[in-house]
Amino acid sequence: MASFTGALKAMFPFISAASSLGGPIGVLAAKAVGSALGIDKVDPTPEGISTALAVATAKDPDAIVKLKQAEQDFQVQMTKLGFDNVEKLEQIAADDRANARARQIALKDWVPGTLAIAVTGGFFALLSILIWHTVPEQSHDILIAMVGTLGTAWVGIITYYFGSSKGSSDKTVILSGLAQKGGSQ
Repeated sequence: MASFTGALKAMFPFISAASSLGGPIGVLAAKAVGSALGIDKVDPTPEGISTALAVATAKDPDAIVKLKQAEQDFQVQMTKLGFDNVEKLEQIAADDRANARARQIALKDWVPGTLAIAVTGGFFALLSILIWHTVPEQSHDILIAMVGTLGTAWVGIITYYFGSSKGSSDKTVILSGLAQKGGSQ
């Protein structure tokens, strides 16, 4: 699914950035995608939208064209709401993570860490069950939904604790520039 998430960000930057915010703006992005692809409910996360894209493109070769139009319409909608570029949306998401981390440092709250451990354990336990055991037919769909939900939560946990790959690559570029400046003086 990582390839679809990367494709989502490259091909549909406004939808991707809005979905990474979650909340009402993420819901708007999911509705735009669902409407374009004829899907009733799309999970308002990058993974949920990527999954919808993967399923839709497997069934409908015109799904990309429909989503391109949805991206353009969504960009107009976001511009009317004051988000005239993708960087503003990405900055909001980065600020949100920074504020959550600052809160954690200030309060030394044990709840986020405990929840992170519980979600991680539950996610991998459920994956193990699905891999190593036969699941009763009546439970299969609910377990798959749980895996998706826990997987999305786990990605959020990893992003919170270890940062995003974009942030890491930005830091690498900045540090590389600093190293070059320091060596030339």
